[in-house]
Amino acid sequence: MTRGGRRADLRTAAETALGHRFAMPALLDDALAHAVRIGGRARTAAGRVSHERLEFLGDRVLGLLIAEALLERFPGEPEGSLNLRLVGLVRAETLAEIAQEIGLGALLQARSADAPADAAPTPTILADALEAVVAALYLDGGLDAARRFVTEHWRSRLADSPPPRRDAKTALQEWAQARALPLPSYRLVAATGPDHAPEFAVEVSLPGIGQATGHGTSKRTAEQRAAAALLHRLTGEPA
Repeated sequence: MTRGGRRADLRTAAETALGHRFAMPALLDDALAHAVRIGGRARTAAGRVSHERLEFLGDRVLGLLIAEALLERFPGEPEGSLNLRLVGLVRAETLAEIAQEIGLGALLQARSADAPADAAPTPTILADALEAVVAALYLDGGLDAARRFVTEHWRSRLADSPPPRRDAKTALQEWAQARALPLPSYRLVAATGPDHAPEFAVEVSLPGIGQATGHGTSKRTAEQRAAAALLHRLTGEPA
């Protein structure tokens, strides 16, 4: 099969997974160009929208649509609770799960000619690529196209959304503020592993109180785990 035919097949598979036929297929190509980061630096043809810019836009579009859905589903909840629900629904881990559910990981890997044969997109790459895809849907079909996708793939998560709980970083910050202590500080202590499977170690500290270290495949995850570990040490709350 020619390279052009292979790309067309992958594009068709992506359109099926997204439930949208693109009038401007180049937008979808640019969103999926994130795949080359598995094996090297991302490349996008001159004059086209880079995947980083699509991620930037997709993050905002997704936040808007999830906020809209939360207002409709939880009409009596205050802003603070809605915000906690929003954070959980747009966190990188949630996006990576949805990306895997729709087969985006396989599409990214198939598009990446530079990727090692056994390399799989990391959760961070999957989350970023999903944001880029949401932006591509928005730019190609407007809010309605993006909303259809979000409604379809976040519906069960909205329905099963548990009562909001503070994330570990927020909880640790509030614990420190309640005691007139300095805010927690986070420091990246290690970044190891290959590009397609990174591992980060982050240390959180409260001066004169204590410190803890967390590990994860993204710095954000490592920070959360470090905060949870320190909070557990200080309060006994489950890490």
